[in-house]
Amino acid sequence: MLRIAALTMVRNDDFYLRKWVEYYGKELGKENLWIYFDGTDQVIATFCEGTNAFLHEKIGAHVVEHDRGRLRFLSERANHLLANGYDIVIGTDADEFIVVDPELGLSLPEFLEKQNIGTSISALGLDFGQKLGEEGDIREDKPFLSQRKYAQIGTRYTKPSIIAKPCTWGSGFHRIKGHNFHIAKDLYLMHFGYFDMKRIEDRFSDKDRLSQGWEKHMKKRSRTIRYATELPARNFERWTKFARICQTMVRPPYAWNKPAMFELKIVVRIPERFETIV
Repeated sequence: MLRIAALTMVRNDDFYLRKWVEYYGKELGKENLWIYFDGTDQVIATFCEGTNAFLHEKIGAHVVEHDRGRLRFLSERANHLLANGYDIVIGTDADEFIVVDPELGLSLPEFLEKQNIGTSISALGLDFGQKLGEEGDIREDKPFLSQRKYAQIGTRYTKPSIIAKPCTWGSGFHRIKGHNFHIAKDLYLMHFGYFDMKRIEDRFSDKDRLSQGWEKHMKKRSRTIRYATELPARNFERWTKFARICQTMVRPPYAWNKPAMFELKIVVRIPERFETIV
């Protein structure tokens, strides 16, 4: 059986981290989770008990500087894990969940056992919004996917998050320096960072984030809610199949190792079979 680790870095983000620990702990075992808190002023939450959780000196003061430093650090940690007994390392932000299509009836480790991974594989990115007027404020006591049904197929979240050889991630896990990416069939990266209008508004009042230059970034990402609300919801099976083919073949002119999809804005409705997973 493969040894698989998952790692992340967080700051003031217990809402998502709790779900991250719950999900990846169930899939991989909490002893295989590696969590780094950005700043020694943070407090390791009690729900992290059983994981490998560490306080780390704060990385960078601005969003761009911070993200580059964060990914350099996490790449080093991932490479260390691969050199010390792990076969695969999954790197994600705390609001990202790599999910196998439940139609296969496989756990995440069972799915990865069947993959022929060179350096990395990517899951198809789904960026969840909130359909205003239909979906209410998010509740922590219910699965996310029982409350949110609409996602944009986003090239931004088709990330090479799953690695089997030492490498260096670019900012945000969006690419691996010097390597192409390979999108696995029936595997999805579900991003929930901007799926609730109330939470976005609350983030605007977070002085710590605003001081790091996050305001413009958060306003930009809230457009996912506008897309989920205003655009027609398309067929999941048809358009995810199209997206995998398109993102495999098309590249932006400035980055051959990132996916592109002609700037298409495609919103799909998530099938009911997913609703209890995350």
